[in-house]
Amino acid sequence: QVQLAESGGGLVQAGGSLRLFCVASGLAFSSSDMGWFRQAPGKEREFVASISRSGSSIHYADSVKGRFTISRENAENTMYLQMNSLKPEDTAVYYCARKKSSFLSQSDVQTNYGYWGQGTQVTVSS
Repeated sequence: QVQLAESGGGLVQAGGSLRLFCVASGLAFSSSDMGWFRQAPGKEREFVASISRSGSSIHYADSVKGRFTISRENAENTMYLQMNSLKPEDTAVYYCARKKSSFLSQSDVQTNYGYWGQGTQVTVSS
């Protein structure tokens, strides 16, 4: 059974930092392209960042470039999202997801992802 478990969310002041974790089980993590998405209240879920199975290809949404860093440790079946210089507009539930296939080139398209975690809440106060 495939499971993706996010953690690390919480309440932080603007300008602060958080590190999110996504631990995977029941799948070949080292062969999986992965991504982070987020959904703010009243808004649609949106792409945040993606990382290829080897970590050699990384993409970010423009809104988080220069502030967020995605990484992974295949030996630990874990993906990370380091979030710095947080802003109130970063407040959202953050989800990790596994891409259905590495042959799907677009990493920012939600329908290219087949497994999702339950999400972790990030709240940034002003």
